[in-house]
Amino acid sequence: MAAVLWFVTFYLTWGTFWIKISFSAAILAGLALGLPTDRHARIHFNLHALIIGLFSAVLLYLIFWTGKWVSTILFPFAANQIGGIYAKGQGTPMAAIALLLFFITGPCEEIYWRGYLQRHLMGRFGQWQGWLLATALYAGVHIWSSNFMLIGAAGVAGAFWGALYWRLKNLAPVIVSHSIWSTVIFAVFPMT
Repeated sequence: MAAVLWFVTFYLTWGTFWIKISFSAAILAGLALGLPTDRHARIHFNLHALIIGLFSAVLLYLIFWTGKWVSTILFPFAANQIGGIYAKGQGTPMAAIALLLFFITGPCEEIYWRGYLQRHLMGRFGQWQGWLLATALYAGVHIWSSNFMLIGAAGVAGAFWGALYWRLKNLAPVIVSHSIWSTVIFAVFPMT
């Protein structure tokens, strides 16, 4: 289902990208919350979760700034592909992008990718293997973008948030981290 939704979001050019990604993430989160399961992921918001979420978002942002600098030195195509990621949002007001990322896309992606998929994969295949498989799947569905830099970025971000969830066993700081990071990197301080 995720592969089909990401195909529609990234590969098909009709519609507004930010609305499509929000809609796709919301469908996956709804599916994850609606599936019969022994228990759902623990989501416990408190001051500790908010602080960890904020600091991890800042750390990931710095990792991406470093990655951008290194990748533009190593790969001649990197700057164009990074620009291509931001070009998907052309014509959409930044305030709308920020609201969609913060309130829909970030939380919904974490509910599905880490709170449902990674949790189940770790339970089935073991902690390390489940985390690795969930990270690979998260990066893999981004193949429809045909953008090497975006696939790599999804792998780095997925591994980061997956490790955070693995360590804390609480989805709240991961939701905060993803929501803040994506809002800042795409709508507040883009890396263009």
